[in-house]
Amino acid sequence: MLILQRKEGQSLTIGDRIVVTVQEIGQGRVRLSVDAPRDIAVLRTELVEAQQENRSAAQEKESPMQLLQMLRKEKEK
Repeated sequence: MLILQRKEGQSLTIGDRIVVTVQEIGQGRVRLSVDAPRDIAVLRTELVEAQQENRSAAQEKESPMQLLQMLRKEKEK
């Protein structure tokens, strides 16, 4: 992992096609701009994690409704 320090207005380049610029620093947040070609996906990590969770859920053999019905039947016993 590379750790860099940048000031407001400074940039870093990833490869020869992606430029990340610090737009604003303040109130516990940093605003960044990412200049990348359209064929490169730029996503927040929480969105990538949500996509992975959705894919896993879609591959489950039992649907959520079927699992809920199974739990209700177990509870009735």
